This record gives sequence, C-alpha cells and structure tokens, in this order.
Amino acid sequence: MGDAQGRPATAGEPTTTWGRWAVPAVWAIAAVGSALVVGAAYAGRREWFGEASATAAYAPLGMVLAASVIASMALQLASRQPHGFVGRVSASIAGAVVAVAVGAVALLPLAL
Repeated sequence: MGDAQGRPATAGEPTTTWGRWAVPAVWAIAAVGSALVVGAAYAGRREWFGEASATAAYAPLGMVLAASVIASMALQLASRQPHGFVGRVSASIAGAVVAVAVGAVALLPLAL
C-alpha cells in the first residue's frame, strides 16, 4: 500500500491516520458515554433496563465500557498498522476503564 502521492509506505510509517486518532477517540467515547449516564442519573432517572434499584445506573456504564472496547478494536483494525497494535489497543482500553471508573465513583452518592 502507499500514500496519496503514490509513494510506498515504509515499515515504521502508518498507512492511514486512523492509528494516531483512534486512542483519544476511544477515550472520548468512554468519557462522553459516562458523562451522559451520570448526568441522566443525577437528573432523576432511576430506572435502567427495567431495573429501578439504587445501583441500576451501573449497568449502562458497563455498556459504555463494552462499546469502548469494541470501538478500540474496530478503529485499530481500520488503521491497518500492525506494528504496535497491542499497545494501542491496551492504551485505548485502559483510558476507557479510567473514564468509566470516574463515572462509577461519581454515581456512588446515588447508590448509597
């Protein structure tokens, strides 16, 4: 594969720009999703997926994390850059876990 000017790609050069922006994009997905869940919970939403317990808001946080993991894999596969794949996916997922954990901690006052 080559770049837009027809030059061949070298071993260390990314074939697309997806790899550079995929990690922060996954972090943004996790942060925005967590913020939406926390905001809805503080706005008074008590029922999530048919459950109305105090800890029901944690279920959508799990879905936010799952969506972030799937997005991480999809975006890194779309980058078509095998070198550093595991490191980029790990960084994406680790950042998503931190964002969702912050959301989970923010929900503690409602759950207690």
